[in-house]
Amino acid sequence: MDRFDAMQAFARVVETGSFTKAAATLHMSKTSVTQLVQQLEARLRVRLLNRTTRKVNVTADGAAYYERVVRLLADIDDAETSLSSASMAPRGRLRVDVPSPFARMLLIPALPAFYARYPEIQLTMGVSDRLIDIIGENVDCVVRGGEITDQSLIARHVGDLQLGIYATPGYLRRAGTPMHPRELEAAGHHTVGFLWSRTGKALPYAMQRGEERIEAHGRPLLTVDDGNAYLAAGLAGLGMLWLPHYMAKPHLASGELVRLFEDWQMKPMPMYLAFPPNRHVSAKLRVFIDWVVALMAEHAPVLPRH
Repeated sequence: MDRFDAMQAFARVVETGSFTKAAATLHMSKTSVTQLVQQLEARLRVRLLNRTTRKVNVTADGAAYYERVVRLLADIDDAETSLSSASMAPRGRLRVDVPSPFARMLLIPALPAFYARYPEIQLTMGVSDRLIDIIGENVDCVVRGGEITDQSLIARHVGDLQLGIYATPGYLRRAGTPMHPRELEAAGHHTVGFLWSRTGKALPYAMQRGEERIEAHGRPLLTVDDGNAYLAAGLAGLGMLWLPHYMAKPHLASGELVRLFEDWQMKPMPMYLAFPPNRHVSAKLRVFIDWVVALMAEHAPVLPRH
């Protein structure tokens, strides 16, 4: 039995809650992972996991051992990094998951500069607006808009998206230009709905002008769950859009979109980068986090809290 492989297999089973998922993330067979954990338990003469047909739970002894194992694996990684050129040039594969408009409009266009600086990091990027299982899918970190409600994750506030409501000139010619946010729900007007994966619902438009506050749900003809599809629907004239400024900016410049209700304010949307607390922050993850922070500082910096 390779003790390092056995400890790594055990740690991944605890993190994913499944021998099958652990095997997939380690690129091993389920049988191999099972045998490694069984051999580890035999060597330690203690049961680390309770197995049922439906789930795997860590025992009290296993939980204590897991905490030591995670630190030990991190120390080994640090030791290898410090003795190699990786400390000067981070390398290896990094799995991240980011919202689709953020990837298309900000992250991917900036990647050439990232690779010029870190040519030995290979990014595997999930691009979606769905809620993912970070540990179960073996993702190193995610970037998400809105508050992070999962208390098991470490979340870093990296930016704030300023928001506005927009429509195409063609839509405004057909439906008329609304003068007050209450007209978002008026007959003859439509919005494009966005379905948030965290809640499975569309959020209302919350707006303020001085002491006047309003929440409007809009009247969507179409509701989507992807940011790029949402923008495309608005550009097709299917309704008014609730957009971060960075998404609207190029379309404002080209005349494809017009901003509405400019004297009203919307609460900024916070952007967070999150990762599991038991996931070692390697050199490659650290530099990626720092790069995302710098990118957000340029396009959507963290705003002071009042």
